[in-house]
Amino acid sequence: MSKPPEEKIAHIGYEGRVVLLSLLAGLPGSAVALWLLWAGDFPTRVQATLTVLIVGCWLGLAMAVRERVVFPLQTLSNLLGALREGDFSVRGRSPRPDDALGEVMREVNTLGSTLREQRLGALEATTLLRTVMREIDVAIFAFDEHQRLRLVNRAGERLLAEPPERLLGQTATELHLLSCLEGPPQLTLQTVFPGAAGRWGVRRTRIRERGLPLELVVISDLTQALSEQELQAWQRLVRVLGHELNNSLAPIKSIAGSLLTMLSRPLAEDWRDDMQRGLSVITSRSESLSRFIGAYARLAKLPRPQLQPLEVAATVRRAASFETRIPVTVEAGPDMTVQGDPDQLEQVLINLLRNAADASLVTSGGVRTGWRRDGSMLEIWVKDDGPGLSGTANLFVPFFTTKPGGSGIGLVLSRQIAEGHGGALMLENRPDGPGCVARLRLPLG
Repeated sequence: MSKPPEEKIAHIGYEGRVVLLSLLAGLPGSAVALWLLWAGDFPTRVQATLTVLIVGCWLGLAMAVRERVVFPLQTLSNLLGALREGDFSVRGRSPRPDDALGEVMREVNTLGSTLREQRLGALEATTLLRTVMREIDVAIFAFDEHQRLRLVNRAGERLLAEPPERLLGQTATELHLLSCLEGPPQLTLQTVFPGAAGRWGVRRTRIRERGLPLELVVISDLTQALSEQELQAWQRLVRVLGHELNNSLAPIKSIAGSLLTMLSRPLAEDWRDDMQRGLSVITSRSESLSRFIGAYARLAKLPRPQLQPLEVAATVRRAASFETRIPVTVEAGPDMTVQGDPDQLEQVLINLLRNAADASLVTSGGVRTGWRRDGSMLEIWVKDDGPGLSGTANLFVPFFTTKPGGSGIGLVLSRQIAEGHGGALMLENRPDGPGCVARLRLPLG
């Protein structure tokens, strides 16, 4: 069973269809010319000659049309093939740049120039990245989906004390780096590598190279940085403890010496009063020293926050209700819920509102609080009408206080709670008038 003519034409190639359409376009004229030629009274030689001429011109023009259509397409195919192979130096030329074919050639040439610039930029960026990875003093490893090492820089080679040709292709288990691929994406390790030992910060992230997933592991040496921070922390701790201990022990030593001297001599009539006053001072300073040590223990034993859904409006209003010395105005914000520890966050708000009330009582001002959404963060603010901050350098220094009878740990404890929730606590003078504003920022995620 033969196929329909439409299916036969559909199976003809593009060049064949161009030739067929050219022949069909010249067929009516050629057929009429041949019919008139052979129907007329012409010599046979003339009829044969003109027939050959007509048929030859008909077929020749059809082939010429084919060449004029197909040759530019072949040229474009060669240009695109060169671009695909990465040869951006080849350019196409058209005799008439103002026609459709000239526009196509111009666009292809522009595409080649653009790809060439992008390729040069990519090569320069890749070279720069490789140079930075090679020279940076941080160990970088890349593992494939089978946990085999595919990339390592010089710092990684020094850390494992092996050349790259012996490291590449080994698994994370063989390289003793499996702990870096498991657990949280950021962690701190105290471990020994073949090339070094100490405390290490590990960061892990997922990247793709040529469509294949890779686990990028960055290992940085934290030993020196942590040691310097620990040294500074110990120095601050010793200074604060030494200052407070001297303030308490100096009068205790002096009064104890005076009492001892008094007991070694004949007792005067008022010795009981002197003894009571001396012992009272010793008791008072001992209690002060005990409170000081207890405050340090509170800072050191702050528990991890127990996160749960927390309604912001209810928490702010409840904390404001605890301040009874001065009215607190609550400016409502949007209905929001965050993940937080209700006890710890309420304690932060109580501390901020108490500080604001202390400042406003000095100037007979007021206290206002509210909340708002700032991008992906919740911001709870507390404003007062007090005299403002004279300096912010020592706000978060433990046991530094400007209030009589203050402990100096309220703001420090509040900032620790905020940072434990992934947020921050900031205090600054108000730009719109006298007083101070405290901003507690917490993540919404």
